Order: sequence, then C-alpha cells, then structure tokens
Amino acid sequence: MSAEQISRSTPEPADVVGCVPCDMMRGRVPLPGGQIHETPGWLVMHVLGTFGLGALAVVPRRHVVHVADLNEEEAAGLGGLLTETAAAVTALTDPAQVYTCQWSHTNGEAAHIHFILQPIRRSDMERHPGKLGPVLQSAMFTAENKPGLAEVETFAELARAAFAQRAGAVSPPLAGGPSGADGE
Repeated sequence: MSAEQISRSTPEPADVVGCVPCDMMRGRVPLPGGQIHETPGWLVMHVLGTFGLGALAVVPRRHVVHVADLNEEEAAGLGGLLTETAAAVTALTDPAQVYTCQWSHTNGEAAHIHFILQPIRRSDMERHPGKLGPVLQSAMFTAENKPGLAEVETFAELARAAFAQRAGAVSPPLAGGPSGADGE
C-alpha cells in the first residue's frame, strides 16, 4: 500500500492563516533569524521558545498536520534534510547529542508538523543530573533557556554558512535580511 493510499482522506491546504509556521514562512509574523535553509518542500528555521540556542526546526512548506500526509517528494526529501540539519547543528554547537523529535500540537489539536533538532550539551546534562531524553527536554523547558533575538540572528547566519559550505557553494543572502520580515 502506498503512502498516498494510507494518507488521510482530506488533503491539507498549502497555507493556513493563523498557523504560526505558515504565518512565519509567508512573512505575516516575524521569523527570528529568517529562513536558514530551504528545499522545494521544506524550510529550516531556528526554533522559537526554550529549546535553547542552536535548536533548528525542519518544517514542511505546505501546511501538513500528519506525517502520513506528506507527499512523495516531501517524504523523500526529509531524511537527507534531517541529516544535513543535524550536521549543521553539530558543527556549530559541539553537542554530546542532537535530539531529533517531531512536535505538532497546539492546544491539544494536531497542528503544522515540524521536526526539532536540538543540541544537547554536556552543560545541559550537568544542570539537570540524571535526566535524559524527553525528561531532560522537559526540564529544559522550565529553565530560562530561551535565547535572545540577537543570539538567534547570529546563530542563523552561521547556520546558513554551514549549509552553504556543505553544499560547496555560498548561498546568496535572502531578501529582507536575517529577519525575513518582508515575506521572502
């Protein structure tokens, strides 16, 4: 049985006003650090919130709320992009591990899927002894672990350079600069 056959019967719209990832990708709300990397089906951005500096999100450009609803192109591109993103996070943060997880709930409802690649540093484990995996992530959520805008923008520039270096070419800057606020 193909992914299309087992996919949910209602196709997702390409864009949903009021969906935070859709709104950020379309320039309706600010995207701290701007778009870091893109493929035809996916966008990489810095995570908002308390995942810490260097946590990146891999987000489908199309509004998708279930992994089973990814189209063939999106599904085929995901593995390589997760690997590339983990390599960029590793190169820039020197973590003990890069946690990779998928989050997609808002107020208890399925929401735009996104994959988080979070660097876990030795210092994170030392601040929360004996806690690993989701328990460590949970402990970090309650800590003041949210980076400032300037830190995010600086990290995003470094991450863009890391992706470009892996691709073997320097990418041109995105229109609107690091904030991506002009909708590009």
